[in-house]
Amino acid sequence: MRAFIFPGQGSQIVGMGRALADASPTARAVFQEVDEALGQHLFRLMADGPAEELVLTQNAQPAIMANAIATLRVLEVEGNVRLADKADYVAGHSLGEYSALCAAGAIDLTTTARLLKLRGLAMQSAVPVGEGGMAVLLGADLARAQAIADAAAQGDVCAVANDNDPTQVVISGTRAAIDRAIAIAKDHGAKRAMALPVSAPFHCSLMQPAAYAMEAALDEARIDAPLVPVFANVTAAPVSDPDTIRRLLVEQVTGMVRWRESVLAMESAGVHGFVEFGGKVLAPMVKRIAPDVTATSVITMDDIEALLKTL
Repeated sequence: MRAFIFPGQGSQIVGMGRALADASPTARAVFQEVDEALGQHLFRLMADGPAEELVLTQNAQPAIMANAIATLRVLEVEGNVRLADKADYVAGHSLGEYSALCAAGAIDLTTTARLLKLRGLAMQSAVPVGEGGMAVLLGADLARAQAIADAAAQGDVCAVANDNDPTQVVISGTRAAIDRAIAIAKDHGAKRAMALPVSAPFHCSLMQPAAYAMEAALDEARIDAPLVPVFANVTAAPVSDPDTIRRLLVEQVTGMVRWRESVLAMESAGVHGFVEFGGKVLAPMVKRIAPDVTATSVITMDDIEALLKTL
């Protein structure tokens, strides 16, 4: 069994998608559709920068999705592959869950792009810049990270945001609480703690205004049953019902990304191969979580051609 997986924020880089678009009319069509959906030259920003604009949440989120979906579409169209024939599940990390839903036909590309643009804007505006933050705890498992967050809170918000793998957990909250967490992390057994260069504290209760915005938008969006089940971030369990998908996407804005548990659950369900589209962040995490599975990152035309030989 196989799962197709899709990366989250942080995998954006100036130049992303350019070589793929140069080589494939299928990829170009994806980037053009996203540009038209958003009414902006997003692909130009992806290809040429500047980096300080690409990294903005409202740009990074649809850009990462567009790059992942373009990579998958090239595989499907030019490799004559149907996702439902080659993948038993899909999953994505944070915004990557939207990419996964798009890949599996639950949300069309135009709607996905517009939802992610709104999601980025809503997350950015939920907390004034400078008042929130995030930090990665290296060499800390979930229990240790939770203890650090609890000790650092002191009346402020400080929560586990991403349970990425057994050696890496991300926390989120007010700037003061995150600073305290970084200061005490080693005392609580973490090897290292570093502030992340993000503009908002994602996946914690401070994002509640963004959750309300996404609830309103998702209520209006058409969501169909996916071609294959999607492992949801907040439950680490497969879901196919459109109303449940809609509800879990709202919960995801403030909820913890249970990526480690999701990978373990997919492995337990029989998945032995993971294929990451449009990034090279998740595959190494998967191997740290489940060393016995195979995990491949697919970014270039060469990667796509190599993957075709194994499907």
